[in-house]
Amino acid sequence: MTSFLLLLWIVSAVALQVTIYFGISFWQHWREYQGLQRKVAGESGAADMATDAGALTPAWSGFRNFRVGRKVFEDSLESICSFYLIPEDGQALPPFLPGQFLTFRLDIPTADGRSEQLVRCYSLSDAPRSDGYRVSIKRAPAPASSSLPPGKSSSYFHDHVQVGSVLQVRAPSGHFYLSRSDAPVVLIGGGIGITPMLSMLNWCLLEQPGREVWLFYGVRDSRELVMTSHLMALAAAHPNFHFVQCLSQPLPTDLSEGGYFHQGRIDVELLRLKLPLKPFHFYICGPTALLESLVPALEDWGIPDGRIHFEAFGPSSIVRKHAHFASAAVASADADTDIVVSFARSGKQLAWQPGAQSLLDFAEANGISVNSGCRAGGCGSCQVRIDAGEVAYRQAPDFDPEPGTCLLCVCLPKTSVTLEA
Repeated sequence: MTSFLLLLWIVSAVALQVTIYFGISFWQHWREYQGLQRKVAGESGAADMATDAGALTPAWSGFRNFRVGRKVFEDSLESICSFYLIPEDGQALPPFLPGQFLTFRLDIPTADGRSEQLVRCYSLSDAPRSDGYRVSIKRAPAPASSSLPPGKSSSYFHDHVQVGSVLQVRAPSGHFYLSRSDAPVVLIGGGIGITPMLSMLNWCLLEQPGREVWLFYGVRDSRELVMTSHLMALAAAHPNFHFVQCLSQPLPTDLSEGGYFHQGRIDVELLRLKLPLKPFHFYICGPTALLESLVPALEDWGIPDGRIHFEAFGPSSIVRKHAHFASAAVASADADTDIVVSFARSGKQLAWQPGAQSLLDFAEANGISVNSGCRAGGCGSCQVRIDAGEVAYRQAPDFDPEPGTCLLCVCLPKTSVTLEA
């Protein structure tokens, strides 16, 4: 045998061994992946589901008085402020599901010396505690190139709510929350969408320290970051927690810091690069633009619909491949010009206009005054009784309407309908 043939045999033998090694490794990894997938699907358990379902029932009815114990600005621009709320009655607070929100009823002073009542929802930004709640609220500036004023409720919180102020608060609620299973999880917060992610993360690291958690936090530059030292300390202390800050328009000094920074927006390419092959659940909160780009991209990546959970700022129209809520009925309402909407109290009968965003928008466009708050199905302010007919929801409301009623801000008429408004 020539030396060339001997070399060829040696190279072939080495290549075969390497191929067998990687083949076995891949097979073991794949079996581990499938086992974890089955565990996530089958062993999250009826007990966990029952616990979550029980926590969806409001802990108290109506509004309860809370006193502001602390007020802390969280960013260098002082545009995001945390309010620490203590129950005035001194009673221990029941746990909530991490990711849920509080609903506030505010009496906001007007220029004529009177007051205007507003109902607004803000995410809880910490793990459940028995002695208090925390919400972190961003001041909403006036929109650029617009005559619209700054956000009324956020400005009221920043300018008028002080330590010692008393606020009326409804019990925690909302269907966007972290599952109690041990499935690996990816938390994605864009801007002030970080607030429910903080609640989820803090709860998870306290209650499930062995659970794998990734947090992707996106802002324009470091001035908009909140609680960075807290998040970095958690990442250093918990080997199962992985933290990535994404700066879309970083300052010259930002990227020189190194560490947890990534230059660019949060997108599926970044997730592909960073995440290992595991059956992650994705929880996303942020501006509609973030959700409109990321949710379809995750679906195209092959993430099952049931593992993508999201919440937008205000009404959102994210197109899903698998619609859950009366899509055929909504399409019918958009197309059917024979539907008549009757407002009993106002005495108006109006032909439904295809393309209207909601019954609330339709009512307001026709001069009918309806109480409203979040305009996203969260606070229940626009709940009205249905006297006749049927409605269909564009999206699942976080507030559970009473039987025989609907939330005008997130529904359309399925048939001709009579509403008590």
